[in-house]
Amino acid sequence: MQIRDVIPVVGRSGFFNRDLAAVKAGARADGFAYPGKPLSPGFKKIVQPGTAISVMLLLDDGQVAFGDCTDVILTGVAGRDPLFQAEQHLGFLRSTMREVLRGRPIDRFRDLAEEVDALVHDGKRLHTALRYGMTQALLHAVALANRCTMAEVVSREYGCTIASASIPILASCHKEDVQMIDRMILKRVELLPHASFQQVERDIGLEGEKLIAYASGIVERIREIGDPDYRPRIHLDVYGTLGELFHGDVDAIAVYLGELEAAAQPHELLVESFVIAATREKQIAAFRALRGALRRQGSRVKIIVDEWCNTLDDIKAFADADAADYAQIKTPDLGGVNNAIEAVLFAREKGMGCCLGGSGNETDQSARITAQIGLACQPDFLLSKPGFGGDEALMIQTNEMLRTLALIEASRGVSGPSTPGSSTP
Repeated sequence: MQIRDVIPVVGRSGFFNRDLAAVKAGARADGFAYPGKPLSPGFKKIVQPGTAISVMLLLDDGQVAFGDCTDVILTGVAGRDPLFQAEQHLGFLRSTMREVLRGRPIDRFRDLAEEVDALVHDGKRLHTALRYGMTQALLHAVALANRCTMAEVVSREYGCTIASASIPILASCHKEDVQMIDRMILKRVELLPHASFQQVERDIGLEGEKLIAYASGIVERIREIGDPDYRPRIHLDVYGTLGELFHGDVDAIAVYLGELEAAAQPHELLVESFVIAATREKQIAAFRALRGALRRQGSRVKIIVDEWCNTLDDIKAFADADAADYAQIKTPDLGGVNNAIEAVLFAREKGMGCCLGGSGNETDQSARITAQIGLACQPDFLLSKPGFGGDEALMIQTNEMLRTLALIEASRGVSGPSTPGSSTP
């Protein structure tokens, strides 16, 4: 089977882009908006609606495969590509990319994905968002051509074993939306609330008291309305604020995390992005130092790296350095989904945990394809996406995994998997 045509269209992504530089410089929220001038290139406002390009591949039998080009919310920082401005890339997709792909056989994924991911145009690689969406579409196309699931394509081409049950999901919640957190507790989501703690005084407290109170409140709410046997892991994304609060003093951060861990008991605590360093090398050094400090004080807090861990090469560097308990493999940042696949498999081989994550600024299609890849590669957990409604993302990803597992098992003559929540810890 071959690709007959490439048809791109601009649409909406699942959330917004936010100029983190302006927020860190002191911009104050007015509801959801941030009045004031943006600081990062391409931004017209500090917070602005995200855009996507849906790239459709028309196959010669009339089937249509598609993937969605999107970037992350906090674009253009810590080594990431600049803001994705969808309209600027339509001409390239309608001309150069169309000519690259028209007439190409679509029986296998890996080689063609690597070719597209490595393309150079006007002297530079394609924007990560383009590489991300194009390779999604290629994976979908290969599955259609082979009349199988995308998980099976990945399993066959990368030599990995498909999971026998759905992958746990980290529900990404608005910290102010208490009803949403209640809903995730009632649905027994495996990890929560992620949330977003971006400013020290507002979100953490000048003595760290606000974050500790927040963690205590989550635990209390689980105790009040959760099932007696429900023990989700508590995950908090602090966007470098602990490094700011404690002026990079790793020992002081470790002591504070011990206090935060006590507030989260009896739940396991995961903390993401305690610091955002100036370079990848400094980020690795800081994470290695904090892991050592936590071990010395007997803490069981797990730390997750996100910033400066954007590419496949970055993830390999952190894994080789044994610098983090988990990496957030942020799918749009890696460009081609072939890189995300390799990143998960490399992290597992090295014994580093991983979240096959991404961004609320993605789409339903990119979330479904991530779920398929997750089943094939078996990361420790997925990040809920798109958006931050909780329920919708949880539904999209869970149902995609359950449908896929049921189809695979049916093709083997075996009854379908158990209902969601039946094996939740």
